[in-house]
Amino acid sequence: MNKDRIEGSFEQAKGKVKEVAGKATGDAKLEGEGKAQQVAGKVQNAVGGVKDSVKEALDH
Repeated sequence: MNKDRIEGSFEQAKGKVKEVAGKATGDAKLEGEGKAQQVAGKVQNAVGGVKDSVKEALDH
């Protein structure tokens, strides 16, 4: 597991917290920011997965 996957997972978690906080307070902007942050985290996690796959393929 590389740095991108760890950071991506962390961004997803932070985004979920923002989304829930936005829903709870009725703050649509905060909720939207949270959803966007989750998507960014998913993308970063996916990039990390690709890097892991390439590294694993090169190591064999």
